[in-house]
Amino acid sequence: MKAQRALVIGAGIAGLTAAVHLARRGWGVTVLEKNDHPGGRCDRLELHGHTFDTGPTLLVMPLLYAAELNALGADLSLLDLQRVDPTYHLVFDDGRQLALTSDLKALRDQLEAIEPGSFQGLLRYLDEGGRHYELGIQKLVRPDFRHPADFFNLANLPLLYQVKPLANHYANMGAYFRSPRLKAAFTFQDVYMGLSPFEAPATFSLMPYSELAHGVWYPRGGMYRIVEALAGLARQAGVEFVYDTAVERISVNGTAVHGVVADGRLWTADAVLANADLPYVYEKLLPPSGQARALQRKQYSCSVISFFWGLDRTYPTLPPHTLFLADDYRQNFDSIIRQHGLPANPSLYVHAPARLEASMAPAGQDTLTAIVPVGHMSADGEQDWAALRDEARRQVFRRLRLLGIDDLPAHIKFEVNFTPLSWRKRYNLVKGSTHGLCHNLAQLGYFRPDFQHAQYRNLYFAGASARPGTGIPTAMVSGRQAAERILGDWGEH
Repeated sequence: MKAQRALVIGAGIAGLTAAVHLARRGWGVTVLEKNDHPGGRCDRLELHGHTFDTGPTLLVMPLLYAAELNALGADLSLLDLQRVDPTYHLVFDDGRQLALTSDLKALRDQLEAIEPGSFQGLLRYLDEGGRHYELGIQKLVRPDFRHPADFFNLANLPLLYQVKPLANHYANMGAYFRSPRLKAAFTFQDVYMGLSPFEAPATFSLMPYSELAHGVWYPRGGMYRIVEALAGLARQAGVEFVYDTAVERISVNGTAVHGVVADGRLWTADAVLANADLPYVYEKLLPPSGQARALQRKQYSCSVISFFWGLDRTYPTLPPHTLFLADDYRQNFDSIIRQHGLPANPSLYVHAPARLEASMAPAGQDTLTAIVPVGHMSADGEQDWAALRDEARRQVFRRLRLLGIDDLPAHIKFEVNFTPLSWRKRYNLVKGSTHGLCHNLAQLGYFRPDFQHAQYRNLYFAGASARPGTGIPTAMVSGRQAAERILGDWGEH
C-alpha cells in the first residue's frame, strides 16, 4: 500500500518532533522551512568566531526532555548535558546578590541573610511546586484533550485546589516569604511563558521547583544542539527537508486541505501539520474566518529586545546566567504587559556562554547576550522600536556597572540586535510575541487551541501557541501529540 504523506510547515522544535514520529511509523514526510536551516526561534548565530543562541539559553525540565527523547528512540546522552550550578546569579538594584543553587546549605545562608526564617518558607514552597509539577505534567501537559469530557470531568475537579489555577502566583508567595526580593526570585520564571507573575496562576511554581530539584543544564554546543539532534533523527527516519521555501497559503476545499502552495507550486499531502506560529497560520495562510478573528482577540505573550555582542576581551567574573531584578517588580510587568513598552528600570538577563564552553568565543575574547523583556507590538503600531532598542541597550550597560563592568561599550567588536519587528520578520511571530499566545488561565490546558482544525479535519497544529504551550520540551510534547492525532485519524504504515 502506498505510504500516506504529510507536509510539515516549519522546522521548529514541534515540527521536527512530529516529523520524526510520523516517519518512524511509515509516513512520507516533507518539511517546508522558510529559512535556510531548521530550528525556528530556537536559533543560532555564528559570527567572527562567536556563537550565540538567539532563543532559549538554558535547558530546564530535563525529565520532560528525557521522556520525549525516549519516545523518539533516543535519550539525553544525545545532548551531552552539563549541569549549571548556581543556576542564576540574581542582582538587585543596590548591587546585592543571590545565587540560586541546589546546594541547600549555601542557599539557606543566603536566604536567611535576606529574611530570617525564609529557608523554611522555601522548603514549603518547593513542596508545593513539586506537587504542581507532578500533577501539571500528568493532568495538563501530557493529555490530548480531544473532547470536552477529557478535561471537564470529576477526576480533574480536585485540580482546582491541587494546582491553584485560580490563585495569583505572586500573591500566593505571601504564604512563604515576606521579602519582595524573595517573592521576585521565585516567580521571575513566569516570563518563560510570556506572563507576569501578577497574572500567572500559582500553578507555575512548578518552574522554580524543577530548576532546583531537577537542575538547569547546558548542552555542549549550546541550545541549538537540540535542533541538530532532532534534525538528525528526522533525517535518519527518512524525512525530506526543503529550505528557503515559504508557504504562501494552505490549499483548502470544503472540509479538507489538499496541501500547500509554496514557490508558486502546489505541494499535495494527505495531512498538513502547521508548526508555524498558529495565529499567523490563521491570519495569513487560511481563508478569513471567525476563528482567525477570535485569535486576534486573545492575549499574547510579551516580547524581548535581544543584543548579541562579540567582545575583544573577556569578563571572567561574569557568571553564565545573570538576572538583574528590579525592586519595582510590579511596575516592570505593568509596563510590559499593560502598556506594551519598556520599563523605566527594567529587569534584564545577561548570558555569557563562554563561561560554560570556551569555544563559544575566540581565545581571549567573549560572547555576551543581553535580553530585555518588552511589550509586544501594539495594534496602533506607534512604538518607536529604534528608540526603545537604544534605551534598552543603555539599561544593560547601566546594570552591568553594578558588577564593576563599566567599559563594555569600548570592547564591543560588533552587535546584532533583535526587536519585536525582528521576531515577526524572521519567524512570522504575530505581534512579535516571542512565546506566542500567553498562558493565562483562559489559554491553558484544554482552553489552548487544539491540535486539529475544526473545519479542515486533515489540518493539524503544533508549537508554542497550540497545546500544551511554549518552551522547548513542551514543543516536543506538542509535536508528538499532533503526530499521534494524525496517526489516530489515519493509521500507521
